[in-house]
Amino acid sequence: MGGWLLVVAAVWLTLLIPAAPAFAHDISDADRALVQQIAGPAPFMFLYLGAKHMVTGIDHILFLIGVVFFLYRLRDVILYVSLFTIGHSLTLLGGVWFETGANAHVVDAIIGISVVYKAFENLGGFAKLGLSLDTRLAVLVFGLFHGLGLATKVRELGLHDDGLVVNLLSFNLGVEVGQVLVLTIVVALFNLWRQRRSFAASAFYANLALLAAGLMLVGYQLTGYFTS
Repeated sequence: MGGWLLVVAAVWLTLLIPAAPAFAHDISDADRALVQQIAGPAPFMFLYLGAKHMVTGIDHILFLIGVVFFLYRLRDVILYVSLFTIGHSLTLLGGVWFETGANAHVVDAIIGISVVYKAFENLGGFAKLGLSLDTRLAVLVFGLFHGLGLATKVRELGLHDDGLVVNLLSFNLGVEVGQVLVLTIVVALFNLWRQRRSFAASAFYANLALLAAGLMLVGYQLTGYFTS
């Protein structure tokens, strides 16, 4: 039952992506207006915003699901999530601090590609092509792009220089808190699902749905890029 719930959820998200701008992982107008009124350190507010941004970021959640899909040992989960965390923390903090960034649609399209990559790997696609890729390096690299996407969104908030360091670090910490919350739920569901004999069969369809969701994310963002 747990497996099919994940399959249905992935399909549902795939169908909704083209219709809902929220799935582009954007900053809401209300949050943007709130941040622009803040002058000085506001760690708890930015901690909340960071956690909210991760929990509501469908693209990041789908990638994390793909990463932990076939990880059975806790140390492997910690390793891959740590690599992802290092990657997105570097580009999030560096991107905002040094005021560097990229087109949001392009970055989000690459994030969609990261979902496609992980689902394709989970399906054994690279092995069938005779390719041997270092998954650890791939997770780190895609983490850098995920962080660049976060940095692009945070820069759009128009942060004040007063309290920038505290607020930026708080936002990044909030992202990690949100990531832990998401992974706690995902890993718990996977542990229940893997105890069922249907796991192997339904895992295939779940990753197909994950692949489709990633392709939809890529298409959605590229459409936004060429029409903006």
